[in-house]
Amino acid sequence: MTRGIRADMTITTPLVALGAALRDSGYRFTTTTPATHERVNRRPGNEVARDVRDVFGWSRPFAPGVLPDHLVALVDAAGLLVTDGDLSRSLVRYSSYDGEIFAHSAFPTTEADAVFFGPDTYRMADAAIAVAEARDRPVRRAVDIGCGTGAGAITIAKRLPGAEVLAVDINPAALRFAQVNTELAGTPNVRPVKSDLLDDVPGMFDLIVTNPPFMIDPVGRTYRDGGPHGHELSLAIVDTAVRRLSPGGTLVLFAGTGITDGTDPFHEALHGHLDGTDLEWGYREMDPDAYGEELDGPAYAHAERIALVLLTADRRVSAAGSGALRPA
Repeated sequence: MTRGIRADMTITTPLVALGAALRDSGYRFTTTTPATHERVNRRPGNEVARDVRDVFGWSRPFAPGVLPDHLVALVDAAGLLVTDGDLSRSLVRYSSYDGEIFAHSAFPTTEADAVFFGPDTYRMADAAIAVAEARDRPVRRAVDIGCGTGAGAITIAKRLPGAEVLAVDINPAALRFAQVNTELAGTPNVRPVKSDLLDDVPGMFDLIVTNPPFMIDPVGRTYRDGGPHGHELSLAIVDTAVRRLSPGGTLVLFAGTGITDGTDPFHEALHGHLDGTDLEWGYREMDPDAYGEELDGPAYAHAERIALVLLTADRRVSAAGSGALRPA
């Protein structure tokens, strides 16, 4: 029997209480890309926080009196308050999506085990919602591979309350945040589980969603590094889906790819992993030009642009089965 992650309650409990207090106060924050975040924080007057959004959204240092004492106490109780002279800083951020609030790592996300939430999270979760709502077959089991904050799993669970939804990750910090966010969202059918892809969980799945790391990251940060070409981890997830999708099951994979001389290497590689299987698949660019700042570095010196892409793959239902597949 697979067991869910046992969260450290000394961290989880105050972060749930902090998130609930922020949500109840009307807090809202849309998290940007790291490049945008840095630009906004560089503007004159943004050196230190003036309010709660500055502290828990923009990750700015704050002086005494900026936050109510009970919020400071909760960050401190979670062990995520850093003080340097007269200024303090929260090592946790909170972002808004789909009417919920999600805890994740503070900016800058430079630690190897940082848990990222940003524009790609919104895009992936939106795509997962669209597929989940369009399916004409029931979903009994679903999984968010490389769940990070658990946003994908939580988004699905809200719309499929009768399904068992696993949120799997190899990063203990991600699983702690996923547990916090599951409690904040009130989705008891989500279970965070430590697993390398699906190696440590049994059974088949009707829906697999994932936003795997897809960048070429020389630093090798867990949430960012997709392998030497950026798509090795995505291909490993595709291979996992080929083995673990139930009949009529669907894979939703949101990723990025460096386009070189007009060629998409991820799309080219997918043919070798999906052609000849019983999965019908579709692929499209969701954004033709993202993360342009990466083109200045050596990792993407070969690329002319970085595109964000969506792969959907459906396992065929046998002639003896019931229902029909939605076109990919």
